[in-house]
Amino acid sequence: MSAPRGVSSSVSPAAPLAPEVVERASLWLARLWSEAVTADDISACERWRAAHPDHERAWQRLGVIGQKFETLETLNGRDGLPPRLAFDTLTARPAPRVSAAGRRRVLRVFGGVITLAGAGYALRRSPMWDTVAADYATGVGEVRSLTLADGTRLWLDTASAVDVRFTPGERRITLRRGRICIDTDASQPPRSSRSAPLVVVTRQGEIRDIGTRFTVREDGDRTQVAIFDGIVLVRPTNGARTQRLDAGQAASFSSSAIDPAGPSQAFDENAAAWTRAQLIVERIRLGDLVDTLARYRRGVLRCDAAVADLRVSGVFSLADTDRALASLAIGLPVETVYRTRYWVTVKAR
Repeated sequence: MSAPRGVSSSVSPAAPLAPEVVERASLWLARLWSEAVTADDISACERWRAAHPDHERAWQRLGVIGQKFETLETLNGRDGLPPRLAFDTLTARPAPRVSAAGRRRVLRVFGGVITLAGAGYALRRSPMWDTVAADYATGVGEVRSLTLADGTRLWLDTASAVDVRFTPGERRITLRRGRICIDTDASQPPRSSRSAPLVVVTRQGEIRDIGTRFTVREDGDRTQVAIFDGIVLVRPTNGARTQRLDAGQAASFSSSAIDPAGPSQAFDENAAAWTRAQLIVERIRLGDLVDTLARYRRGVLRCDAAVADLRVSGVFSLADTDRALASLAIGLPVETVYRTRYWVTVKAR
């Protein structure tokens, strides 16, 4: 399998960023955007960034927030700050001069973020923290492919984040949010590091791999797991029972119980099409299709209730959701109405 928008390379994850480092980077960000910023502030921030590689890494990772300026300001009916200026301001050496009006617009967008910077607990539980602090993360609409140090293939779905830790005794992948696909490719000669078991950890429990290909999705207070090849063992955090799942089975579990995996939960190859930035469906509700496409684009995408129960089959692009939406009108009596690029409705034609 391959992911059109992914990057395939052997990687060794860097150590996770300490919470206090990310919080300090956020505070520096707030200071540089304040009305009272001085040349001494800019110089002090530069010294802090240069003092340790993790300081610079935290600062650079905060740059992803700049990608959200245009979306948030457009949804709020404002002109917005040019994304290039927002990104340059987060990563420049030294920071550029910004007008007072421009700075006030950015502070409106950053208000919640800066508040979180002073409340570490809340920050560490936020999606922004997952994006900044995770070893690997994807943005909305992005699908990424990696080859880990032991040869394991890892795909990250849209808006997903993971940590990877390999030790002599265990290979551990922690799913912070979103969905991943793992292929340990048991047919290949094992590398020395593969003698350690591979474990995927979520908030609800762990999945222990026995040479296989499977997906794991974090879904609120539950974890969903589906097996394409091989075997996995699932154990909830607070449950004494471990359940075996074979190829073609899927299950959902909470921190205390596992839903039975029966024939009705059988999984096929179409369910892995997202790793190729595709969505393959057969006679599903239009409303469900639109909900899935909404996960791969910014802003609001909704389906009018009058057409939500129409049935849809086909292959749709996740890399170009506008094209996917346009194709709906070919076989269905619907149209896609754009109030803005970030507010879209599928409705009866």
